[in-house]
Amino acid sequence: MKKLLITASILAALAAGGAQAQVKVSLDSPADLDGSGTYVWAHAFSTYLNEHGIEAEEYQRGALGGDDEVFDQVTQGLVEVAMAPLGITSSLDTLINGLRLPYFFSGMEQIDHALYENGMLAQINEPLLSHGVRVAGVVTVGPAAGIFNTRHPIASMEDMSDLRMRALDEAQIELFQAWGTTGTIVSWAEVPNALQTGVADGYLNPAFVPLLFGHTEFLRHFTPADILVSLRGAIMSEDWYSGLSDEDRATVDAAIEAANAANREWLGTQGGVLDQLREAGVEITELTPEARAEFQEASAVTYGRIVNDEELATWQAAIE
Repeated sequence: MKKLLITASILAALAAGGAQAQVKVSLDSPADLDGSGTYVWAHAFSTYLNEHGIEAEEYQRGALGGDDEVFDQVTQGLVEVAMAPLGITSSLDTLINGLRLPYFFSGMEQIDHALYENGMLAQINEPLLSHGVRVAGVVTVGPAAGIFNTRHPIASMEDMSDLRMRALDEAQIELFQAWGTTGTIVSWAEVPNALQTGVADGYLNPAFVPLLFGHTEFLRHFTPADILVSLRGAIMSEDWYSGLSDEDRATVDAAIEAANAANREWLGTQGGVLDQLREAGVEITELTPEARAEFQEASAVTYGRIVNDEELATWQAAIE
């Protein structure tokens, strides 16, 4: 009996060691290397690890739970890496929300300059580490977000007045109010039903999203309004990362760099997405410079809802 107990203990220890050795990478989109920027990042990351002696496995969206559940598992060290909403860490600290300011950044190059050359990623992570999580990378998911809807073309802010838009959160509801329309918070899983039943008439997203998630059946109009650079986050368990050997941590750092490079390279391939939308039956309506300026001016009043004055000043300094 004693021998059996010892053997069981050894097997349990080996199983635990094996579980720790495998890096779980939780996906947030279909595994589509052409259409999903977050999958490009995740796949490049896991591939690099596997090629350099660290076993990694991708878990399809929802396999490890919803976004909040996965976030909790990352902070506890149960999931090592997860693709997640950009603001998933904002319950711990809100500095990252500056990346969600409409009409604030000129593009991904300016964001990378702020994050990596001017130290904003390190500032974002500083208050997060004690909570067991870090933002490993900021991931572009396509060209800047525009306005999709089920009802009619949007050529001006006035055209928004009869729409009820799906909102991500209260800050986005305030953005819609600033544009003279209304919003309703709908979880991503419920978006297709909301659009088909009229609970919501549209949403803000980069052009590829309806193609990737099959929404072109009911979203028939798109305005490439270039509202904000569309981003997600790659979050990482700090307990896991800090517990790595120096050699393995260097490998993980190199995998992050490889994933960032692959993601930015992928962004350069997305110029044909509007043509794909047209082929899917979506009408594209461009904004005049005057109409775009109207959206931009109205959007600025929401900045105080997204970040505080100190955070806004920090971001402003980082891009100048």
